[in-house]
Amino acid sequence: MSSKADILSSLRKDILSLQGCRSPLYAHEMDVKLGPVASAFPNATFPTSAVHEFICSGHETKAATCGFIGAILSSLVKNNRACIWISRQRNIFPPALQAFGIEPQQVIFIQPLKEKDLLWTMEEALRCDALSAVVCEAREISFIASRRLQLAVEESHVTGFIIRQDPRNLATACDARWKISSLAGEVEEGLPGVGYPRWQIELLKVRNGKPGNWEATWKQGRFLFEQNTIRLLPKEKKKAG
Repeated sequence: MSSKADILSSLRKDILSLQGCRSPLYAHEMDVKLGPVASAFPNATFPTSAVHEFICSGHETKAATCGFIGAILSSLVKNNRACIWISRQRNIFPPALQAFGIEPQQVIFIQPLKEKDLLWTMEEALRCDALSAVVCEAREISFIASRRLQLAVEESHVTGFIIRQDPRNLATACDARWKISSLAGEVEEGLPGVGYPRWQIELLKVRNGKPGNWEATWKQGRFLFEQNTIRLLPKEKKKAG
């Protein structure tokens, strides 16, 4: 006969599974290789059947955010799987995605004519289980709209990324809230150029997890973390919408 503790543990695992948090047993199926960042999530596994929200404060942080998402997508689009990128303006140069191991033909770009169509397009795309991920650049999103996106990913198991520049409303149902900033690139000794991409990664909010702050470099197709910069952040206080 199972004890009360065993029953509670089993229920927690079932709830985390429904929320897109894979158990360590199945983590290898879609490992985004986020190193110590993964420990911030339940089961120390990056949630794929989830919506990740990225907050940007300007064009520079938006560019850094797009690069960081590209690095994550490199793991999600394996086996020639495709993803969709939705925005009003084309800010991504497709051949540049090859720096993250993504072939240009694996990304389908959609440019709705109206702002209100961005989230509708994202929701419909997230319902397609043939995709690996959907990225959308949309400044504002209501709690109800974010909840609709969450319901879509729970059904299809597609990963959603929403990029929000200078948003007013932060009351959403997204599983995780990130802020990515660019750092001076790592340059190989004796070589010219800007060097390898480097980011300040802030996980501001994560459902059932622990926020944190890290510095990472993208080099030779993987994340390299600077151990002396890893630290946990206090949980984000809830804000009124």
